[in-house]
Amino acid sequence: MTKVTRDDVARRAGTSSAVVSYVVNNGPRPVSAEKRRRVLEAVSELGYRPDRVAQAMAGRRTDLLGLIVPDARQPFFGEITHALERAAADRGKMVLVGNSDYQEEREIHYLHAFLGMRVSALILVSLGLGDRIAAELDATDTRVVLMHERSASPRKFAVVTDDIEGAWLATRHLLQHGHTAVACVGGPESALLAGDPVADHVEGWRKAMADAGRSTEGLLFHAPYNRYDSYEAALRMLAAPDRPAAVFCSTDDQAIGLLRAARELGVDVPGELAVAGFDDVKEAAMTDPPLTTVASDREAMARTAVDLALDGQPGGAAPGGPAPDGNRTRRFPSRLVIRASCGCPTRM
Repeated sequence: MTKVTRDDVARRAGTSSAVVSYVVNNGPRPVSAEKRRRVLEAVSELGYRPDRVAQAMAGRRTDLLGLIVPDARQPFFGEITHALERAAADRGKMVLVGNSDYQEEREIHYLHAFLGMRVSALILVSLGLGDRIAAELDATDTRVVLMHERSASPRKFAVVTDDIEGAWLATRHLLQHGHTAVACVGGPESALLAGDPVADHVEGWRKAMADAGRSTEGLLFHAPYNRYDSYEAALRMLAAPDRPAAVFCSTDDQAIGLLRAARELGVDVPGELAVAGFDDVKEAAMTDPPLTTVASDREAMARTAVDLALDGQPGGAAPGGPAPDGNRTRRFPSRLVIRASCGCPTRM
């Protein structure tokens, strides 16, 4: 099948190929309503599709957004990706997704690949910006929006959850059930970097314990972020003679792995072990018992990230929406979602 060109559209519309370009690209020059109508009718009749690669090579930005996440197989990152794709589609954009597998080399690989494709902007969900990728991001003139992490750079935007407050809420709630101590499952020890959200979860846990006059000595356990490896770590933790009676997990995936380990070892949740997580992935409501966790408005965060990526500013703010945290950061509030795993009656 012969490919339809811009010249074909121009002949059908009775105008120049330059006018076709102005209509398809919304500029840079204005086009009369009549000519625009004829061009759009010709585009529809002929099935013309602009060559986005050629546009990029000509120096224009494409209608693509580059998104780099640690692992889209994990529910939290999968839900973020889906929300960002919907928000981008509402703005007429498409999203290219790269999985870094928590490796800086792969983040840099996708960064170079997406910049080579002339994406309109980059959205990066990272668990700690290393020096190399931070330098790469500082060197590009493409707009960058960080999600899941704060940044000290004045050139980057950030859309984040109030991680410290959320962890504080979950830990305080477990203490209010009468537990004398609450353990914390953090991330891998090597990954707890300043600005990393899981490091903030640990900080929020420490703050809640300190506010209650409780020690955290010996109560921080390190585990990978995914449920499978966290399950193995939880088996060791729960099999120990001094196992905790209450645990705050820095991610819901870790909490799901912990619940599975508890069931396997015959540890009753919440009778013998109270559990809370963080993220409120959809599966959290389906665990047995349903998981108490910390939530934020991911849909609103996605819309804000896309608006920042495309416009350099968020769209209209809704009541209870993000608060500016510096000129380029939007911080969304956390809220506690109470279910049965903490010891509260199940809420329908």
